[in-house]
Amino acid sequence: MATCDVCGEYENLPYQCKRCGKTFCADHRLPENHDCPGLAEWDDPGGVFDSGFDESVEGGGSGGSRSGASAGLTGRIKRRVDRETSTGGIVSYVRGNATYAILAAMWLTFVAQWAVTLLFGEATHSQLFVLRSDALGNVWTWATSVLSHSRFQPFHIIGNSVVILFFGPLVERAVGSRRFAGFFFASGILAGLGHVLFAIATGAPTTGVLGASGAGFAILGVLTVWRPNMQVLLFFVIPMKIKYLTWGIALVSAVLVIQTGTGGVGGIAHLAHLIGFAIGLAFGKRNESLARSARGPGGMRMGGAGGPGGPRGPGGPGGRF
Repeated sequence: MATCDVCGEYENLPYQCKRCGKTFCADHRLPENHDCPGLAEWDDPGGVFDSGFDESVEGGGSGGSRSGASAGLTGRIKRRVDRETSTGGIVSYVRGNATYAILAAMWLTFVAQWAVTLLFGEATHSQLFVLRSDALGNVWTWATSVLSHSRFQPFHIIGNSVVILFFGPLVERAVGSRRFAGFFFASGILAGLGHVLFAIATGAPTTGVLGASGAGFAILGVLTVWRPNMQVLLFFVIPMKIKYLTWGIALVSAVLVIQTGTGGVGGIAHLAHLIGFAIGLAFGKRNESLARSARGPGGMRMGGAGGPGGPRGPGGPGGRF
């Protein structure tokens, strides 16, 4: 489901114009119905765009080759219009719903983690899903580790899911589904890599990380810039402004990292949280003009962000996989 950029109506099967990149309902699907800037770029010297169903264009007669050429041009224009204003098939279900697609991928990955462990053992699970300091060459784990979570701590995936569910759509609505998905994975990968590289640089024991907390904190960082006074419910009970929540968590994480000299404490990758939060702050500042679009339902208190004891991030040195 997405909102039409013209009338604001919600559309279960939205249309995304590939020419202008905006999303529309069925009534505003056609380029002329949403004043698409691409209309000025059509190569239509003969005016056949407006007479695509004219019999003089489609039929034969004395026009001969001229008529055939016009019909061919009409067909190409019609196919181009259909292609650039179509629903996009299966992809249409992801447009405007990348947050929910990511959540589904996380839970499917969680099931796959258990299946792989039961069928092939812990070593195979580690090779497929865990970003490890001694196996950085397994580049697929840079991405799979973002979707993977601790199998033995259910709150790990539940906590991250709550954060992404409540706050992800606010950012996605402002930047678009494709850009949001890229931001999510980029911030998650950079947070995990930063944590692992820090462990290598400090000579820490073999470190493995997994979890979407880095990306989740990046989302919170964006909203800290865009909507610092947005009310959230800590543990669904305690109301506070999001800026106090996020900066409070960042302060606690920074103190723990400085005191211990390691990026992770108690199986929680605090450094990854800090990196993700910093990426979110930078992204939010760079795209501050989009802040007006990041609005939740009026008067609604958004819940789900965990405090210092909240959602676990990727496992720190010696942390749970």
